[in-house]
Amino acid sequence: MWQAQHVSSLLKSLDATIEVELVPIATEGDRNRTESLASFGGVGVFTREIQQAVLDSRADIAVHSLKDLPTQSAAGLNLAGVPQRGERFDALVLPSNSAAGDLSSLRAGARIGTGSPRRQAQLRYIRPDIEPVEVRGNVETRLKKLDAGEYDAIVLAQAGLDRLEMSQRCTAILSPPQMYPAVGQAALGLECRDDDAFVAEMLERISDLTTFAEVSAERSCLSQLRAGCHAPVGVWSVADSQTQAASCMRLMGLVLSLDGTVRIQAESKGTVSLVSLTELQASAAAIGRTLAERLVASGADRILAR
Repeated sequence: MWQAQHVSSLLKSLDATIEVELVPIATEGDRNRTESLASFGGVGVFTREIQQAVLDSRADIAVHSLKDLPTQSAAGLNLAGVPQRGERFDALVLPSNSAAGDLSSLRAGARIGTGSPRRQAQLRYIRPDIEPVEVRGNVETRLKKLDAGEYDAIVLAQAGLDRLEMSQRCTAILSPPQMYPAVGQAALGLECRDDDAFVAEMLERISDLTTFAEVSAERSCLSQLRAGCHAPVGVWSVADSQTQAASCMRLMGLVLSLDGTVRIQAESKGTVSLVSLTELQASAAAIGRTLAERLVASGADRILAR
């Protein structure tokens, strides 16, 4: 809801006369807060019902957490907008009565709550002696479980804490090279019907070109790997320099085995055209494909096949 309200305010900043109605939808991923995502499908569980509402014209814009949006576009929809992303890294959160610390300060055998295979695999790689365990529910629910003693720590997205004005609960930032974020983490993906030129033009106007380039490269890599958005894949994109017409991008990524014992890393660099959105997406996607090819050449496909 915060994300939908944020998009509403961005649209109104273009034209104060625009009327925006929010259409709340509970997705399968929202409703099922006990089972692991993989147990009931994983890919698309936070997006399918929102997309269907747009296809059925119950809504005009779908607002997604981009890291949950499958890289294969839904028929009839267009990813037309990507506003400026928030802080993209993960955050380690300790119980409210704990002293400040980081991953190295946790006891052997510590239980760390996270439902993300990407986070679980990286935690196992960093600290083979700790136990990543499943945790579901909204941010407030997870924090209550943590403070009640069900976990020694949990891992949450820094952007989610920031947006809910809970940044004070962040104990330590897990940034590269310690932990790589998910594809599209902290970015919003705004879809509309592919024949709705008016809405598409509005969404392009509230987009951030640097963020759009970053996520286009990241999603291209994930698509080329044929890995779902919940696979143990992490990426980090950095725009090293930028002119009005182009941006130099460095894209780093890794693939891990679920048990954290195998970690493959690679990177690619390239120039992203900023002349048009079409050229931006195409040039960024090429950088992502190159990264995927280098990961596969190092054995990433064998890991993901398991």
